[in-house]
Amino acid sequence: MAGSISSAHAWELPPAWLTREPGSAEAAELARAAEREGWRAVGEATIEGALAGYERAPDRSDRVYGWLLMGRWAETFGEKENSFIPRWIEAIDRARVGHPNMARTYEAADRGLGDRLRPDFIAWLLTHRTFAESFFELLSPCDYLPTVLSTLERLHRADPIAFETYAQLALAIALVYDVPPPPGWPHGQVGPRALPRRLPDPQAAFDFLVKSDRAGRLLQRIAYLNASELKFLVDLAAPFEELAWAQNSLRVSLAQLPTTYVSVVYRHDRVAANAFDWAGPAYTLPQILETGGICVDQAYFATQSAKARGVPTMIFRGAGLDGRHAWFGFLDGNRRWQLDAGRIAEQKLVTGLAHDPQTWGDLSDHEIRFLSDGFRLSPRFRQALVQEAFASRYLAAGDAPAAIRAARRAVNFESRHVDAWETLFAAFDAARSEPKAVEAALREASLAFQRYPDLNSRFSLRLTASLRARGETSAADHEDRMLARKHQGERNDLSFDQAMSELSRALGTQSLFEQLRVYRTVVDQFGRGEGIAFFDKVVRPFVTHLAQAGKSADAARALGYARTVLVPAPDSQLDREMVELAKLLRL
Repeated sequence: MAGSISSAHAWELPPAWLTREPGSAEAAELARAAEREGWRAVGEATIEGALAGYERAPDRSDRVYGWLLMGRWAETFGEKENSFIPRWIEAIDRARVGHPNMARTYEAADRGLGDRLRPDFIAWLLTHRTFAESFFELLSPCDYLPTVLSTLERLHRADPIAFETYAQLALAIALVYDVPPPPGWPHGQVGPRALPRRLPDPQAAFDFLVKSDRAGRLLQRIAYLNASELKFLVDLAAPFEELAWAQNSLRVSLAQLPTTYVSVVYRHDRVAANAFDWAGPAYTLPQILETGGICVDQAYFATQSAKARGVPTMIFRGAGLDGRHAWFGFLDGNRRWQLDAGRIAEQKLVTGLAHDPQTWGDLSDHEIRFLSDGFRLSPRFRQALVQEAFASRYLAAGDAPAAIRAARRAVNFESRHVDAWETLFAAFDAARSEPKAVEAALREASLAFQRYPDLNSRFSLRLTASLRARGETSAADHEDRMLARKHQGERNDLSFDQAMSELSRALGTQSLFEQLRVYRTVVDQFGRGEGIAFFDKVVRPFVTHLAQAGKSADAARALGYARTVLVPAPDSQLDREMVELAKLLRL
């Protein structure tokens, strides 16, 4: 072998190795070194060597990236469970994705995350770069790695050939099945007896989908999809017998998939009776089709039926003018997400929420749009990923200038790489860069995300905060007004956020008279022609604040004023929620 790691040194990676992609021989040498010195030391040395190689030749970063990935595997194998688990719990708390179905305690043993893995599986991970790229690209701080890794090994051990072909499917299952789903998944309008909300056994789910694919029962070629798409397939709420029923009974093409939503007859009588929750003892796909349901049942039926046919799907829930609605999205034959199946245009559903099955939190608006735009499959984005990976490692190593250079290369490759921008701004902070230079980059980031209003707002708000911190109050106020006007009409919910931000400043510093004046101005400016979204974002919080401060009469007047502007239809959901809020607050 051309090079080897010498135990006489502090785990230096032979420079000659960086001239080629890591292969099985190098992986075997790393494993032998780890037996002597531990995976953690090997990981640190491999990452240090990769950073040095990148610094010497950033134009060859793609090849060096293979070594960075190998170092990350070694680092992962060497991390102790009793180090990982507290950090994971902190991430779950920070992201607010903990829920009652999760375990109350987690064993924190003094062993490495790789200690339970078979050597042959470790070798497989070290030598399959495409899998490593997907793994570390998708990996979230909220993923429970002990279960993720053990699930992957279990699937590999059961059928190495199927695992090789369907490795991305295995990864999706491992990332989604690491913790149980929350009580409100896939929606909260059916009781736990009718829908137990349990994911299937990982091996059984893998086998069902692989066998279905090989038998030609699926509409998507799941062996060619990546884990970022397949994670919206493997979140199976319906049991296998119902999925098999859907495969045999619902013979629609991929283009005809939206018709499965309307195949469930809409139950206007349930809406009229205020019966929004499923009342039957069973919540099965055949039962829903036979009985009919409301929008959330239609969306559940459509998504689970599509998953039975190998189509990644997600349920959306959103607020319209007079009520709340559910619809669904699916991955079409061109690997583009269609996100409006069952959506009601005239209800002005400004945006929708959907579960991210990997974390069980809600997908952000830009994540949903990114899925639809599909740019993350492009070569330029892959290059941006490589550059950002090095930038974040430089930042962790305390080399802020190098992190700034690498992060700048990343956003130059693809200006929509959110993590690269965040790494760039974190590096600016670490380097104590001049505020004006940071503000220029914030304007650049805001411009890059003009088509993604939530990100556009994120960076614009940071810009105004920086301006205020420098005493540029007039400039900050101007930016705030520009941002509010920009999203009004296109994304009113973000304009509502801006309006509520203005109202919140009044709540913190102004008299009651001034608070009420600002509130009426906000309602007049942003509330006309709006519905539940405005009620949720502005009216409910302000009225509740007044009531809790003992200003019940003012709270009642504020709610009444909102009613005169929003003009809810009689007995609509908005009308009922206004009445319920008044009762709750005793107004």
